[in-house]
Amino acid sequence: MATVTPGAAAVPRRGRSRLLRREEIAFYLFASPWLVGLIVLEIGPIVASAVLSLTEYPLIVAPKWVGLANYEHMLFNDDLVWQALKVTTLYCLGAIPLGVIASFLLALLLNLPIRGVAGYRTIYYLPSVISGVPVALLFIWILNPEFGVVNNLLRAIGVQNPPQWLFSQEWVIPALVLLSLWGVGGAMIIYLAGLQGIPQHLYEAAEIDGAGWWAKFVNVTVPMVSPVIFFNVIISVIGAFQIFTPVFIMTQGGPANASLVYVYYLYNNAFRWFKMGYASALAWLLFFVIMALTLLIIRSSAAWVYYEGKLKG
Repeated sequence: MATVTPGAAAVPRRGRSRLLRREEIAFYLFASPWLVGLIVLEIGPIVASAVLSLTEYPLIVAPKWVGLANYEHMLFNDDLVWQALKVTTLYCLGAIPLGVIASFLLALLLNLPIRGVAGYRTIYYLPSVISGVPVALLFIWILNPEFGVVNNLLRAIGVQNPPQWLFSQEWVIPALVLLSLWGVGGAMIIYLAGLQGIPQHLYEAAEIDGAGWWAKFVNVTVPMVSPVIFFNVIISVIGAFQIFTPVFIMTQGGPANASLVYVYYLYNNAFRWFKMGYASALAWLLFFVIMALTLLIIRSSAAWVYYEGKLKG
């Protein structure tokens, strides 16, 4: 026996198609500001940079087509590219694990049922909303080798020759890594949301089985929060490889190119030396590096990220 949808017969087929057409037009009208912004402000510049990367474009004259010459020079003749990649990689190897671990441990502490915990969460989150320039200026003073707070504390505990930090080739990257901890509050909030979403009955079942705090942490907390860890690792990789503001404000790539991170070198080519075509090629190299690392992390996630209700294999 055929089933008739209530009200379907009351609307003629022509009227229904006209109504769907009006809804479609309304959809595109409401979405048009976003679509125009996407095309003009994102897709357009991406396509333009891809074309400019194949040209020599000093801004004051029209672009000159050079094909793959920028990429050839970048990969085989420009030593500063490899220096910038090395410095950026060293920074990422320090900042990413330290930031992920510090924000996770901080979230664990602030997830405890203690008095005034909401105030502590606010205090630890607030630094992450401050823009990079005032933070960089603050750390110039904090890490000053003569009268900075850090070295004064080190001298107070008996360190006779504290590091020169931003003025030392060996310590400038650790100084930037130390600065990166300033913004762990943003990731901490995400971890905190993940921790509060863990069902309490899982901990109760683990306690019935005789699990201690470490067994509950390893077998319940970490697996249930692993999707959040996965997300924060990817965001941290993308952000760390694009570090710019602290270097621009604090070191300008020095001393002796020891803090010449990749985006700062790209900036110099584009806006100081007016090699816009070459800078576009550098931007595309950075894009492929970040994309490759992101895909690698996504590919590895099957071995360590747990999704509730999903069976492996």
